[in-house]
Amino acid sequence: MKKGPDSLLNALLNQYPQVFDNIIKNRKERNVQIIYTQIDRDKKNHPTFTDHYFNVNQDNYFYPASTVKFPVAVLALQRLNELKIKGLDKYTTMITEANGIGQTTVYNDPTTADGRPTIAHYIKKILLVSDNDAFNRLYEFLGQEYINNSLHKMGYDDAQIIHRLEINLSEQQNRQTNLVKFIDRRSNIIYEQQVADSKLVYANRNTKMGRGYIKDDKLVHEPFDFSTKNRLSLQDLHDILRAVMFPAETPVEKRFNLTGDDYTFLYKYMSMYPRESKFPHYDSTQYNDNHVKFLLYGAEPAKPDKDVRTFNKEGDAYGFLIDAAYIVDFKNKVEFLLTATIYCNSDGIFNDDKYDYDTIGFPFLKNLGKVVYEYELKRKRVNSPDLSSFRFDYSVE
Repeated sequence: MKKGPDSLLNALLNQYPQVFDNIIKNRKERNVQIIYTQIDRDKKNHPTFTDHYFNVNQDNYFYPASTVKFPVAVLALQRLNELKIKGLDKYTTMITEANGIGQTTVYNDPTTADGRPTIAHYIKKILLVSDNDAFNRLYEFLGQEYINNSLHKMGYDDAQIIHRLEINLSEQQNRQTNLVKFIDRRSNIIYEQQVADSKLVYANRNTKMGRGYIKDDKLVHEPFDFSTKNRLSLQDLHDILRAVMFPAETPVEKRFNLTGDDYTFLYKYMSMYPRESKFPHYDSTQYNDNHVKFLLYGAEPAKPDKDVRTFNKEGDAYGFLIDAAYIVDFKNKVEFLLTATIYCNSDGIFNDDKYDYDTIGFPFLKNLGKVVYEYELKRKRVNSPDLSSFRFDYSVE
């Protein structure tokens, strides 16, 4: 699905040629894709959405990086609700066993208050600092078949979430998942998720990019193959975010099976800053407030506006930068959805750690967020939104 040119986004970007001119001229090479959704409320506070697009084309592959953690985190909550087992919830102790090459165990988690690993804590670490191991544990709990079948059934057809992150495993090893046990305070097993070996057959892809890559400290002079890497289109990512933030306005077939408490839990940790977390405790010199808030802030450690919160999930890897965000200004009664990606690998070499994040990617996402936010501040609304459901006391965990 390819989206045609959008006059509004084009006009906004063209107002700032000193910032966006190079990006606009090189939109194809940079694979810049943007979806911006305006939100308007009626007198009863019910929202309606108006979507705007820039260069969106699902055939233009980008590596989704850590953004795949978001649907997996949501699906982990959904899976618990589907199981309907007494005593099993997101706060139940989760033990991960190893039964194959490349798999590892988890019996405790020193970053929790009591040392117990749980679904809730894994999700919290994913949303606060994009923790890779936390994602891998949820991936192992759900398995490839549940993740992808669930997303496809809901209409997110482009998704292929088919491997763990940060660890080097074969395609077959990523099809295999660990034995997972949930136990009560007396170490009784409440539920046991058996070892899985995915038999899913995926649509063939021939996705090769760049002109070379580093392997075993040597440059290989051929395109890098992304054909067996994770895939998540910008449209699906944007729609999944909207479905989580606005479930009542989402068609039933595309809505996740979550409880009110699940939504509150997600909203709180999507918008919390690392320094506001007690468990885990994060060093503010390493994890500043904008550590995973690319839109509006880029990579800058500047203190964010106290009246603005970003509910988001970002990603960066292989030279790709992505952020999907619902941004709220409580003081000025502003809200909007913004999802964008940009390719930052000018030399076309992968795995060389020479990406244009700081010079091109982060400034682009920061400026894009600011331009849309400034436009939203001036945009006329018939009704002022009630945003109280998105306010949280972050001092209480």
